[in-house]
Amino acid sequence: MSKDRRRARRKPRPLLVAALGWFVLIVLLSGVGALLAVGANGPADPRLAPLVTVRDPAVAAEFGEVAFRVTPAVGSAIPGSTEWCALLADSDLERQKGLMGRSDLGGYDAMVFRFENDTDGTFFMRNVPIPLSIAWFNASGLFVSSTDMEPCPPDQAECPTYPPGGVYRFALETPKGGLERLGVAPGSVLSLGGACTSPAA
Repeated sequence: MSKDRRRARRKPRPLLVAALGWFVLIVLLSGVGALLAVGANGPADPRLAPLVTVRDPAVAAEFGEVAFRVTPAVGSAIPGSTEWCALLADSDLERQKGLMGRSDLGGYDAMVFRFENDTDGTFFMRNVPIPLSIAWFNASGLFVSSTDMEPCPPDQAECPTYPPGGVYRFALETPKGGLERLGVAPGSVLSLGGACTSPAA
């Protein structure tokens, strides 16, 4: 009698498993369809889509801000330039401070160091807690060189310095690896505008 009951209970299981399998398949296909539909509405090159962020007004008050564009090199695969918003280090004090003690850019795309005259001064990373990438541009905005820079703790006796590949008038810093998103590469051109199109929150 117990054997008959077990058989009776087992008979519906293949039907239940098949139904569950069809349900899982339908859910997966719906998910793939939704992903394709959303992806089709995305930008042609998602690397160039500006990040939607809220900029910190306290950081802007400390440094100021400036709109900028990076025009890709002729023949580049990157399609055209996009307007970005940067913190602006425009005085000796602001340039000396840079991103010291900051773990992010407060919602900005980069920090721009602007100098009154051509210079070949080096950069260093004392008390900067995050790795950065930097690119230098000459007075005409033409790309000079770029490199990655690693943090240097304040208790370290000497910090490495990072020299440019030639004289420059502007330096552009981003979190490490961020230059490509902005279109910065050999042959690219930096141009600074006025205020950013949308104000800090």
